[in-house]
Order: sequence, then C-alpha cells, then structure tokens
Amino acid sequence: METKKISRLSVTEKALELIWELEKKHGDLMFYQAGGCCEGTQPQCFEKGGYFPRMNDAMIGTINGHEFWIDRDLFEYWQYSHFTLDILDGFGPGGFSLETPLGKTFKVHYRLFTPEELQNLEEVRRSE
Repeated sequence: METKKISRLSVTEKALELIWELEKKHGDLMFYQAGGCCEGTQPQCFEKGGYFPRMNDAMIGTINGHEFWIDRDLFEYWQYSHFTLDILDGFGPGGFSLETPLGKTFKVHYRLFTPEELQNLEEVRRSE
C-alpha cells in the first residue's frame, strides 16, 4: 500500500476565489515568490510565461493547475515548511502582480512540517 505524499502547498478558499477571478481575465497563471529586492518575498501572480524562473528555482506545487515557483535561495531557507497561499486587502510591496489593481495582495503563511511529514514530502521540480 502506497502512502499519499504530503503536499508542500495549499490555498485558502478566499485566495482560490481570487485566482478564479484572475483566470477568467488572464487565462493560465503562474506564481513566483522571490527572495527579496523590490518585490520583497510576497508571492507574485503572473500570466503563464510572464515570468521565467531562474536556474535551479523550485516549483513546490500547483494551485488550481498553476505552477508555484520559489526562488532557489529562499527555498533553501523554507524547504522544511508548508506554504499556505492567502490573500489580504491592500497593496503588497510589488506592483507587478495581477491582483494589485484589485486592491489585493497574495501572502503566504508558513508552518514547519512534522518529522513524520518530512519523510513523505512531494518531490520538488527544479528549473533548468
């Protein structure tokens, strides 16, 4: 009997509702969480192909079929944590994300995996 792999990523219902709205307007999406600079570490939402992950960045999962990428250095720091994508009212540190004109910003809540979860995590895909 095969044990189900533990997901590294989940989404709140509120964030999923906004993602559906963005899908209707923009089509296929992608998420990228950078390691700093002008956009801080808030996750950014782009039209698919609107941002290209750097070599060795990590894709930790999908939300509604949309890839969620993380900066390679940030992933090294957060690799032992589960990410929950949420949404807040207001403007985040960057202005490039698709939710910004709607007065919203994506946010991630983190929690550490348990020792049992760490032994059965879904694989991470790396960009080449």
